[in-house]
Amino acid sequence: MKDKVIVIAGPTASGKTALSVELAKRINGEIVSSDSMQIYKDMDIGTAKVTKEEMQGIKHYLVDFLSPEERYTVSNFKNDSEKAIEEILSKKKMPIVVRWNRIVH
Repeated sequence: MKDKVIVIAGPTASGKTALSVELAKRINGEIVSSDSMQIYKDMDIGTAKVTKEEMQGIKHYLVDFLSPEERYTVSNFKNDSEKAIEEILSKKKMPIVVRWNRIVH
């Protein structure tokens, strides 16, 4: 049987963060962000980045780990996402990939 991954996607302010954290607590999961801006350190304003309080102790991957000056490609993001999912699965936990979409007006 193949490993499973849950994906939650939707627009900003639609409740994805709270849903993903609550789901992770209930099913022994960890969260992988697939937001291209949440990877950057010190870019909290304008990114709707999940806060430590919102995480409620649930491990989040690919959030706040890269300096904005560093080069980071789609290929890097793909590889890091796959590594995060593999790490979560190796701990016998459920990966929950969350896509924080922004509504552009």
